[in-house]
Amino acid sequence: MTTFERDAKTLELPWPFTGREDELELIRRSSAAGHHGIVVTGPVGCGKTRLVTEAVRGTDCARVAGTPETRHIPFAAFAHLLPEPVSLHRAVQLLSAVRLLLVDDAHLLDDASAALVHQLAVHGRTRLLVVATDGAPVPGAVSRLWTGELLPRLAVEPLPHEETAQLLAAGVGGGVEPFTVNRLHRLCRGDLRLLREVVGAVREEGLLVRLPGSDEWAWRGPVPVTATVRERTAGVLDRPDRETLELLAFAEPLTLDMDGFDLRVLEDLEAEGLVRVDDHGGVGLAHPLHGPVLRAAAGRLRARRLARTPEQCKAALEDEAATLSRRMERADVRTSCAPVGEWLVAEGEPVPSWYAAVRAGFARLRGELREAAAWAREGLRDTAGDPACGAELALAVLQSGEMTDPDADTRVRTDPRTAPWLAAARGDLDTALETVTDAYDAVRLGAPGESPGAGVFALHADALARGDGPALDLAAERLEERGFLLFAAEASAQAVHIHRDPRAARTSRTRAVALARRCQGARTPALSGLVLGELTARQRQIVTLAAAGLSNRQIAEKLTLSIRTVGNHLYSAYARLGAGGRGALPWLVELPDAQPA
Repeated sequence: MTTFERDAKTLELPWPFTGREDELELIRRSSAAGHHGIVVTGPVGCGKTRLVTEAVRGTDCARVAGTPETRHIPFAAFAHLLPEPVSLHRAVQLLSAVRLLLVDDAHLLDDASAALVHQLAVHGRTRLLVVATDGAPVPGAVSRLWTGELLPRLAVEPLPHEETAQLLAAGVGGGVEPFTVNRLHRLCRGDLRLLREVVGAVREEGLLVRLPGSDEWAWRGPVPVTATVRERTAGVLDRPDRETLELLAFAEPLTLDMDGFDLRVLEDLEAEGLVRVDDHGGVGLAHPLHGPVLRAAAGRLRARRLARTPEQCKAALEDEAATLSRRMERADVRTSCAPVGEWLVAEGEPVPSWYAAVRAGFARLRGELREAAAWAREGLRDTAGDPACGAELALAVLQSGEMTDPDADTRVRTDPRTAPWLAAARGDLDTALETVTDAYDAVRLGAPGESPGAGVFALHADALARGDGPALDLAAERLEERGFLLFAAEASAQAVHIHRDPRAARTSRTRAVALARRCQGARTPALSGLVLGELTARQRQIVTLAAAGLSNRQIAEKLTLSIRTVGNHLYSAYARLGAGGRGALPWLVELPDAQPA
């Protein structure tokens, strides 16, 4: 007998289940006694089966599953639960004793099995958890479970960005830097099977490395063409008009004019959703995964001939920076497409410090503090000591709560912009207000003073000066509309303490918490008192112990939990708090106003 050995670090181990807490709770309630069950649908690879499996963990649950190979065999999915042969009526009688039944891949059920599931739902004695894939043909008996209102339906969306970051941290065993999270989220679009396979291949090829001076993992370089990647991109790799797609792929991150292309081919590709045409007549690939895969599969000589160099992107990079600067001047930082900078980072190419400073400032104003810090670090790698990038890095980390020792942290660059936030990070709000020079920074720190010009910032300042809670709520809405999520969260948080109506205060607090959660760990004076309130009682308990320095094993022993359960609670808490890891927890737990929800 031959024994094969494999390096332990490359073994395929299940990633911890993380995120989707609301969906998990809904499924558990729907499968509890007194309920009839639920149908869970979603796109391929979004984690439906894992979600439902987690929901029934520890329960007495029978399982069946449809498969492509058995779609024409009657009752094939139930072969292990039913004697053979059996009628539909007899099958319903036999399975009525099953209290909870999980039906996976219900879109692949044979007609007899589908009819059996439908009859079990009609009779209502068996609680059903039915999983089906969007976009696939579904037997009529299955689709009528929700269209006929026999069971409620939960449509699972692709995993959002915040939970993708949480899952990656759990899967790779540490924090993942924002650019890598963004890239994986953009390429995989919530397809968890694809995400896991790409991350596994990146690790095996040595492309996932620790960033210098950081404990975060980063990925730079090509996309590995794994089996799942080929499966997901077969529609472009196997086309007879692949040459047109390759030309578009090697033009990325820029778009090309349609001149020189066969318009009939482009029309067909657009109709199939493979290419997109922008408002300026430029054409590019529609799916972000297609370009990297086409480039990787092209061969070295063809790639050498067609590849775009970073120097060719300089003009586009300047245009991106100018566009973002104009958006900031107009106080409008809603999402702006700026792919050239991301392409340079993904390829491992240096990013000019002047561009990085603009991207960092834009991200900071949007409340994307970790991303702002990442752009600033990229600029400092290009030009060590660049003052603009140094200031942006300091502002990002000072407002994120990740700086556990402001006096010792070498990332702090003290200047008139950063001095107030350095004092605030030390807990010295009086000094922060004494040293503040920017009128709107003073408003964010809670000082009602002179109005910072006009527009949404003046609306916020005026509402705070008048102590007007509803006006602060309105200012928060206007700030959110223009992309200033952190400022909106701060305005809502300030409204909490001004409202006289407890219901209005609770509404403002809920809004502040929801906005702050989208701001990548923002921890500013206005948000103090909100952070721990959004955790469950068990999460607050575990976070408090972790902040005190206890290891996962020590916490598990103290609370009589498994180490894995402790780890899952911590990952969920990190996501809710926006914390990058244990380093930020002492700062969060020691907030004097933190109260349970």
